[in-house]
Amino acid sequence: MTPALSPHPTPDLPLPPGMPAWMAPLHRRVAATVGRLPSHPPSWLAAQALNRWLLPQLPGDARAALRDRVVALRVRDLGLRLHLRLDGGRFVPAGDQAEPALWIEASSAAYAALARGEEDPDRLFFDRRLVMEGDTELGLVLKNTLDAIGPAWLPWRR
Repeated sequence: MTPALSPHPTPDLPLPPGMPAWMAPLHRRVAATVGRLPSHPPSWLAAQALNRWLLPQLPGDARAALRDRVVALRVRDLGLRLHLRLDGGRFVPAGDQAEPALWIEASSAAYAALARGEEDPDRLFFDRRLVMEGDTELGLVLKNTLDAIGPAWLPWRR
């Protein structure tokens, strides 16, 4: 059983790739502050990006599975949280009070490697570098949909 994912960063945050170790105390303070901020501004930005680049390629079955369901993403090493849902055919910020159907947590490096197609989500999951909690069926729909779309959905790969 996976321990419940905390909406706030822990004191033993991993450093982002390339950050020198001497910056760890400052990094922990900044990430803890970011973790206490509302998720709406970064969620809004993420929703705009998803609406532009992912939504046009999202198949109907994935849209149906996501409709009115909150998916929360946490970037472990940055303390960043995103709460998103598909509402009226568009991704929108869900707000901090909305109960997520699915939590996904990973480091910024793991998310970037996934987005670039350099890492397999199953491998990250089994290596415990990506953690999912909640509706695993929804998690599988997301994983399979993103696998089918592939990294080409990224604008700089076109």
